[in-house]
Amino acid sequence: MKKFLMFILAIVISFIPGIIGGFFSPMSPGANEWYNALNQSALTPNGWVFVWAWIILYTLLGIALFLIMNNDKTRQSKTKAYALFVSQMCLNALWSYLFFGLQFVGGALLCLVALIAVAIWMMVAFKPISRAASYLVWPYLAWLVFALYLNGTVLLLN
Repeated sequence: MKKFLMFILAIVISFIPGIIGGFFSPMSPGANEWYNALNQSALTPNGWVFVWAWIILYTLLGIALFLIMNNDKTRQSKTKAYALFVSQMCLNALWSYLFFGLQFVGGALLCLVALIAVAIWMMVAFKPISRAASYLVWPYLAWLVFALYLNGTVLLLN
């Protein structure tokens, strides 16, 4: 039962940036008009794709966090992994605030570059603790690189 509760906790924790970002998403008042008026890449997916992508990615990150939490390595060896996980979560939420909340596209782009760097660092820190957890970060990184392209395109076209 303890492992099941730890798993649920890891999943809930991983969704925190999405919950925070939801306050600034295109579905929030005012952000939708601004976002829809932007010139965007031809590769920009429909809104429902973003919703499902993030549900899947946050779930994968939650599973990765659970694998780190549930590993027998000492607490001291996991401190860096936890700090990087929290750092990437904060940057993830900050991106939504910068892009949709403040409509500061350039700042959001810089935030995304930092987020990608921290996510890579996190993936590397996960590997000695749990190889599987490290692999679960790959889809997240791929999506962040795609988001970097989309964010950069919005910056260039507007």
